[in-house]
Parts: sequence; structure tokens; C-alpha cells
Amino acid sequence: MVVRENDRVRLLTRNGHDWTKRYPLIVEAALKNRQKRFVIDGEAVVLTMTGIPDWDALHSRQHDDEVQLYAFDILAADGDDYRRLPLKLRKPHLARLLRGRPEGIFAAPFEQGEIGPDLFRHACVHGLEGLVSKHGDRAYRAGRCDHWIKVKNRKHPAFDRVLDSFDSTKSEGASDVDVQHCIRSGS
Repeated sequence: MVVRENDRVRLLTRNGHDWTKRYPLIVEAALKNRQKRFVIDGEAVVLTMTGIPDWDALHSRQHDDEVQLYAFDILAADGDDYRRLPLKLRKPHLARLLRGRPEGIFAAPFEQGEIGPDLFRHACVHGLEGLVSKHGDRAYRAGRCDHWIKVKNRKHPAFDRVLDSFDSTKSEGASDVDVQHCIRSGS
């Protein structure tokens, strides 16, 4: 989660840890954005030369200065709270916020329709960890919920090391206090 409030940026993990100092490229990219207040959700990644996320490189901690954010949702921007909007309406706001794609943060593609099985096969062929499918007509909810599905590639190295740890750890995301503060402080 990236929380920007004027000249201050915080990177918060789903468990509430502050990793702002760990990933300077993401912080720099957030500060370069023309919007001064926003909250976006995403996943930290280290990309290979071919643009594929490298799970081992990320977890080795040897590439922290190269870590980028794969942004997949926006919760608030410029004083507006987007959490109650359906995903299909939040995605254009995210695209506008990240227009020009500053190095360090990029928007995850948003594919609509019933393409899940084909998209998952394609992700596996390219060695990706998996994919997340969400209902486009649903509001934002922190943590895992019944209207989105995470499908893991069983051949990916992460699968062996983190065998369904997400089932035993509740994902919290940004707290209401973080988002509300950003909204109230907006213009």
C-alpha cells in the first residue's frame, strides 16, 4: 500500500509494517506524481530483463533499490474516497493517477470478461506466480474476501515456500485511519 500525503510517502505491508525505507524507487515515483494525496494498493516486484516478476530476487533483499510497485487498485486521491466505487470505476482513476508511468510504479492491466482460464494458462507459461480475479462491480474491501479469487501456479517457486500462508494470515491493507486522513486532508 502506498500512502502519499503531500511530501510524505509511506509504504505499508498488508500486515501493517512500514517498508518506506526498504523500497526507495517506489517512494521516489510516488513523490514524482502530480497528485499530492493518494492511497494505492499493489504488490512489490523485482522485474527481470523480460519484464517478468522475479520472486526470488524480491525475497533475497539484494535488490531492494530496484523494487517497483505493481499497482492494482486505488482507494483515495485528491480528497476523494474511491473505496465504495466498483472496481471497474476505480481502475480508470488508477490509470489517470499513473498516466505517464513513472518508473517505480506501474498499473496492473485490467482484463474484463470471462477470460480467467486462458489468462491463467498464459501466466503459468510465462512463469508467473498466479493471478487474482475480482468482480468488477464490487467495492473495495481490505483483506481477502469472497468476491475475489487468488489462483496460484503450483509450479512457481513461491508455491513451495509459502504454501497457502495467506489462509492463515488475514490481509488488512491500509487502515481506515490512513485512508480517512488522506481524504480529509485533500483539497
